[in-house]
Amino acid sequence: MKSKSSLKPLLTNAALAGALAVSAAAAGASKQFPKEGHYAFTACFSGVASLIGFSKGFRGYSYELLGTNRSDKPGAIMDHTAFRCVGANTSLGGKSTIDVLCEIKDSDGDEQLARIGMDADGRQIRKVVAGTGKYEGMQMSGTIVPFKRFPSIKPGTFQACNYQTGTYELK
Repeated sequence: MKSKSSLKPLLTNAALAGALAVSAAAAGASKQFPKEGHYAFTACFSGVASLIGFSKGFRGYSYELLGTNRSDKPGAIMDHTAFRCVGANTSLGGKSTIDVLCEIKDSDGDEQLARIGMDADGRQIRKVVAGTGKYEGMQMSGTIVPFKRFPSIKPGTFQACNYQTGTYELK
């Protein structure tokens, strides 16, 4: 058993670390972003998919995924946010669709609801459709560039990252 005198430095360091964590959280909670600007971030996620593989050219799948975002610039909009998405993709005779709905939450508890789809050129696009707190009334849209997929670690699961860029405007 350690003596009280050897525990004192540990408890002091733990208390200091706790105080620093609380002050860092309070500083982060008051983070305000410019009213408009550009965003660039990397989103990484994993999920579970359910596939209908009718034939090579005709298939579809639904999925749920969970992930996190890291902005190119620390502390910028979308940095250190977490998200959950549900979606469905199809490939029908050479024509593909993507329809995804994502909820995004920051460390303050403020949220965004974003929809991901495809434009006429087949590029993945992202648009915020609703928000709470600092994101209420926010307009945000941009494009998504998928990275090469990671190998699946377990059948029916996937892991991936993408790079998202665009513009935003806060209310």
